[in-house]
Amino acid sequence: MKKLLAFIWNWVVPIAIGILAYVAITTFWVNIVTINGDSMDPNLLDQQKVVVQKTQNLKRGDVVVFDARQEDPRIKAGNKDYVKRVIAVAGDTVEYKDGLLYVNGKKVNESYISSEEQNAGTASSFGSSWSLKTLSSTGLWEKSDQNKTVVPKDSYFVLGDHRSVSNDSRYFGFVSKKHVIGKIHVPFWYSTTVKDNIAKQDQHYFA
Repeated sequence: MKKLLAFIWNWVVPIAIGILAYVAITTFWVNIVTINGDSMDPNLLDQQKVVVQKTQNLKRGDVVVFDARQEDPRIKAGNKDYVKRVIAVAGDTVEYKDGLLYVNGKKVNESYISSEEQNAGTASSFGSSWSLKTLSSTGLWEKSDQNKTVVPKDSYFVLGDHRSVSNDSRYFGFVSKKHVIGKIHVPFWYSTTVKDNIAKQDQHYFA
């Protein structure tokens, strides 16, 4: 009996605690995801692994992962989650004109991407200038997102860093807060530039 109790205490209990801790951490706190595709290039590359912190406290400039199956009606087979950057939050206006991106009439600091992506890449197939009103009136967005001039409550407007290839809010509309899985953090071994571009954009979001 003593041997059985010792076995349970020394082996079964630690293993059970470890399993419970793992489940709790991955369910309620952090997880690991693999970047799929080039839409966040050059900051996050295809097949790179990053940490996802499960939080609802998101700011402009944060990079997030969300359930794309709930947001993009034209999602490609095999895809599940998208990684994009939060450009605007509830109540914000968004406008792109003359090669510059504006939120609430203020110029956004986009030093985290090249001038080509800021200009030609962001222009997209909707022309050299656009706003939430023009994008949401194209008929491509979900019915509930159409004909909006500001980001709705509990929603985000997101863009990929590699704008010329990114399938993002320009094409499918706003991302609901309830579909956001969490905020991206990059491991310590990534370059300082990438870490700053991913983790610190909310600190100097406007130019």
